[in-house]
Amino acid sequence: MLLDKEKLLMLETKANQLRHKTIDTVVDAGSGHLGGALSMIDAATLLYYQVMNINLDDPDWEDRDRFVMSKGHAGIGLITIFADLGWVPEEDLKTFNHTGSKYGIHLDSNVVPGVDASTGSLGHGLSLSLGMALASKQLKKDYYTYCMLGDGECQEGSVWEAAMAISHLYKEKQLKLITMVDRNKAQIDGETEDIMSLEPFQDKWTAFGFHAETIDGHDFETMAKSIDDAKKRTDKPTCIILDTVKGKGV
Repeated sequence: MLLDKEKLLMLETKANQLRHKTIDTVVDAGSGHLGGALSMIDAATLLYYQVMNINLDDPDWEDRDRFVMSKGHAGIGLITIFADLGWVPEEDLKTFNHTGSKYGIHLDSNVVPGVDASTGSLGHGLSLSLGMALASKQLKKDYYTYCMLGDGECQEGSVWEAAMAISHLYKEKQLKLITMVDRNKAQIDGETEDIMSLEPFQDKWTAFGFHAETIDGHDFETMAKSIDDAKKRTDKPTCIILDTVKGKGV
C-alpha cells in the first residue's frame, strides 16, 4: 500500500482534525482518557480512512473489516472518527460521558454504531479478535480483524493466553488477524517500566510465535508498509508495536 503525497497529506490533516475534536470533546465532558486516545489516533486514522474495508452507509455491514479497541478507555478517539464518518451525529459528541448519554468512556457495541466489541476490562480484546477471525473462516467471509492493545494492558495474563492461541491456530486456519500495540510507555499509575516492566517487549511476542516489529506509531508510511507486509505473511501472525507518545499533539 503506497501512500502518495496527496493521501499522506489527507491522513496527516485528518489525524490533526480528529485530535482537536477529541480534545474538545473531553474538555466539554470534563473527563476522559485523553493521553491514550491521542497516542493511537494516527494508527486509527490510517485504518479507517485508508486500510479497512468499511461501508460509509452501513457501519454494521456484515462484510466489513473489524476493529477491536482492546484498550477501551481510548474509545473517545474512536467516537470522534465515527462522527466524522457520519456514523453518529456530530452534536452527540457534546453528550460524551454525560448522565444518560449512550456514549460513555467505554463504548457499547450494542448501542453505538461501528463499535465491533464492548471493551474496558483490559486483557480481553485479543481473545475477542481471535474469535472474530475464526468466525470469518466459519462463515466463509473475507474480512480482516485488527486489534489495538495498550502496552499497560499487556501486563494482563489473558493477553498472552490469546497470543499463544493465535500463534497455534494462525497457519492452520489462515487467520486474517493483525495485532497492534500502542506502546506509549505510560499507564494510569506511572510509566510501564516502573509499574511492571514489559521489556524486552518485542522479544516476548517473538517468543510466542509472532513476527514482531517496533515502528514509529506516528509515521503513516511506515505503518502502512507494516500492515501490507503482515497481510502477505501466512506462516505466522504479526504484532506491530507502535512506538508512540502519550498525549501526542498536546
